[in-house]
Amino acid sequence: MLTPRENYIRNATFNRPEYIPCIVYISPASLVEGGGELEKVMSRHPVMFPDFEPGKIDFEHYEFLPEETIGDIVDPWGCKWRCSVNGIIGTVIEHALTDWSALKDLTPPPVLPQNAQRITSDWDAERERIERARREGNLTSGSIYHGFFFMRLQDLRGFGNLMCDLVEEPPELWRLIGIVKDHAAALVGHYLQLDVDEVFFGEDLGTQTSSFISPAMFAKFVTPVYKELIAPVKKAGKLVYLHSDGYILDLMDDFAAAGVDIINPQDLVNGIDALAAEVKGRFCISLDVDRQTVVPFGTRGEIHDLIEQEVRKLGDPAGGLQFVAGIYPPTPPENVDALCEALEKFRTFWWA
Repeated sequence: MLTPRENYIRNATFNRPEYIPCIVYISPASLVEGGGELEKVMSRHPVMFPDFEPGKIDFEHYEFLPEETIGDIVDPWGCKWRCSVNGIIGTVIEHALTDWSALKDLTPPPVLPQNAQRITSDWDAERERIERARREGNLTSGSIYHGFFFMRLQDLRGFGNLMCDLVEEPPELWRLIGIVKDHAAALVGHYLQLDVDEVFFGEDLGTQTSSFISPAMFAKFVTPVYKELIAPVKKAGKLVYLHSDGYILDLMDDFAAAGVDIINPQDLVNGIDALAAEVKGRFCISLDVDRQTVVPFGTRGEIHDLIEQEVRKLGDPAGGLQFVAGIYPPTPPENVDALCEALEKFRTFWWA
């Protein structure tokens, strides 16, 4: 039997894994909302929640992290965020560089590890996390935080200002691109020193119907930065994982040119058939399972049908498909149960 790490790498490299890797992430907002009923679901599905211990979560006095607690907080880059729902990170309401005159005073924060929820730790703790995963036979991964480049430019400048910048190309924009890129590159270097198996890059690049900017503009401003950040990862022989919410089908050529191995697209936003035609076999698909319609509001049968359809259309005995399912309000516990049941049923579909 393969270790989880061995199975993951085989799947990502189309080398016949033993099962489809699956992750179910329950947001703190849903965790508290579901309470004891959700705890029962997690107890029924140890395959999906291998580290869960019943009785350890204090639902009545759950301590949300500062980044996900109702209120305002200023991030290390000087942007003010507002959280409106406990357990879900909010949005930027005050941008640090609405006026270019502030660029001269912009000081990038210390290069520290952050996970996909933008939660910062220190390198000693990160090193121990990675070593523990290695000892336990799990994949080791380093996250270049969510919003490492294009979203960081938006956070700092504001969406409207950034769109004008991309058209007008003021010299300040190129200086800012260099600052943000160099900060992300330093993180990449740290993780390569820690010898991780995979480097995670996370951005949201699409709306419900299109990418935020045209493929031509993406190729001009974003792809060169992605190539520069990813090149040392590829040289070291590590996997490159790229996450993006929204419609991103028109950017696949750029992702391929940059060296992405694993792409994490949303299923129904991009379309299952379109992903099968445009992405299957080209990248390993880490499929983001629907969180807008079927999973939160569908029946047990509809959830099972969705997972089966995705396995049949996007999977293959050689590998190349994995699942990531994020649970957010108002998804009821019974739908989480149905999702876990479906993933457990179909994860060995190609090999059972």
